[in-house]
This record gives sequence, structure tokens and C-alpha cells, in this order.
Amino acid sequence: MVSSFRKYLFSTLGLLVLAFSVWFFIPANPLPATTEKWKGVNWEGSRRPLRGGEFLALQATGANAISQTPFGWQRDKNDPEIGWDLDNDKRWWGESPLGIQVTMDSSAKYGMKNMLKPHLWVRGAWVGEIEMLSEEDWKRWFANYTAFIVGYAGLAESLGIPALCVGTELEKTSHREEDWRAVIAEVRKVYSGKLTYAANFTEYQQVKFWDALDYIGIQAYFPLSSGHSPGLAELKASWQSHLPKIEKLVRKCQKPVFFTEIGYCNTVDAAMEPWVWPNEREGVEFSDEVQARCYEAFFETAWKKKWLAGVFFWKWHPEVPERQPDFTPQGKAAERVMTRFFSSN
Repeated sequence: MVSSFRKYLFSTLGLLVLAFSVWFFIPANPLPATTEKWKGVNWEGSRRPLRGGEFLALQATGANAISQTPFGWQRDKNDPEIGWDLDNDKRWWGESPLGIQVTMDSSAKYGMKNMLKPHLWVRGAWVGEIEMLSEEDWKRWFANYTAFIVGYAGLAESLGIPALCVGTELEKTSHREEDWRAVIAEVRKVYSGKLTYAANFTEYQQVKFWDALDYIGIQAYFPLSSGHSPGLAELKASWQSHLPKIEKLVRKCQKPVFFTEIGYCNTVDAAMEPWVWPNEREGVEFSDEVQARCYEAFFETAWKKKWLAGVFFWKWHPEVPERQPDFTPQGKAAERVMTRFFSSN
């Protein structure tokens, strides 16, 4: 009896050891590698027609891509109605179909690819707060949103724009997986280019429809510091805490990543809450050095990842704005950092 038990025990242990060995030595899914690098900025659609030469300074940085961001409008975060009209002549010129086409053609002359990235603007709220209060309103909102994004998908197809972002930071809608899959399917019917969705940095891990898209898109406004004027070592260490979480998703989905937006104000608190608008930083000390340091930390960490297919810095203006503070790197130390890395590979 004892002998039989021992045989059973050793047999069971042997199977367990074998199973563990197989599990331990079989590698996890490899991280996908991409040879493309979209070196981009989020281009501001101008109020007036381009006069020529607006892309010279951007070309000098080594950038090879821009994203264009026309807007649709929502009166309230709980309102299912969306206002948009491709033929509306009251919008800024750069957000009109003609402006989008001229901007694309002008940037192409300087070797730049385009992504069309329509946004929603909500009165008195952040777009990530859009949430319907009834199932009927959800159906109405998705019907309206589908019409909105399919309209721009058709424009992108007609202009030959190679990439389209189907939504931006719609954090309280993205849990409705089947609705979003239906939106993407309708877009695919009219658009043959590459697709992404721009998930907020607090949202990207919860999105369930990455498999229906070509890129994982992340609005990469990750907090990098808890205080003012952090050093480069602290900023790089913060990136190293965020990257494994992204890589876990990349490994699972086997999709490359776009940082559909990333940016920092030229203020001492830029790394604390990078997403905060300039007009909400009243009284904060300006610092071109901190902004540049944040750029440097990104390039020395995340930019080196082979799964990162591209980045778009918020924001580049056709004409350098005079307001301070601002997200743009134009004419600042951050532009020199961007130029150094964009031009080196």
C-alpha cells in the first residue's frame, strides 16, 4: 500500500514538475516591433487660409507627420445630440474640408504624413465626462457619433489621408464595447486606411476593442512628478513605472502604439498634471527648462521602444502664439530637444 502511494506521489510530482517546466520555458507573446516612426505634432487648424511657409520651421525639427483635429460640438455631457457640419462656413478655415485638404497638401510637400483626428468639444465639461443617462439616449448618442465620425472617415478616404482616429478620450463611453465595434465597422465600410482610438492614459487598459483597430492609441499625459521642477532622473524613473503597463497590453494585443497626444506646458509644475490647460495654471512660474526636461525624459525612455509607432506633440501652431504659458514647444528649449531626437533617427 505504501509502495503504491509512493509511486502515485512521485508520478504526480513528476507531472507537476513537467507542467511547471513547460510553463516556465515557453516564452510569453513577443513584443511587436515596428519599423515606422511617425515623428508628429498636433497641428492647429488655422482661423485663416495658410499663406505659405508655415511648415518650414516644423520641417526643420525633423518631424514627418501631423494630426489634424476638426471639432464637433456637444451642448452638455449628458446630451445625445452632436453638432457638426462639413459644409459649415462659420468654422475655422483649417477645420473645413478645404482647409484640411490644403493643410494636408502643404505638409506633404515637406514630407509629412497626416492623421485625421476629429474631436468633440463639450460645453462646460471634459469630453471624457460624456455619459448618457438612459439606454435610449445611449442609442441616440452612438447613432449621432457614428454619423459624425463616418462623415470624417469619408473625407479622409477621399483625400487619401493614411490614418484616422475614431475617437478621443471618450472614457465614459468606451466600456460599451459592442457599440464601439459597430462604429468601427461602419468606418471600415467607407475608409481603407489605418485606424486608432485615442484612449486617455487612465482609460487605455480598459478598452476591449483594440483588436478591431490597427494601433493602440494613448493620450500620454502620464503624471511624472509630485512636485515642481523635477530633475531628469526623476522624470525618466517615472516613465519606467508606466512603460511596463503599456507593454503588458501591447504584448496581449500584438498591436503597435501611437501616443496620439503628449505635451507639457512651459511651467514649473508641467510634470505633475500634464493635462491641465494653460489658463488653469494662473500664478504658476514659467519654466522652459522643465518643459524641455519632460521632452528629454520621453525621448530617452518611451521613444526608444520598438512597439512605439509614433508620437504627436500637443501643440503646433501655424503662427507662434504670444500667450504664456502654452503647450507648444515652438521657439523654446523643448523644440531644440525635439529637433535633436527627431533628426537623429
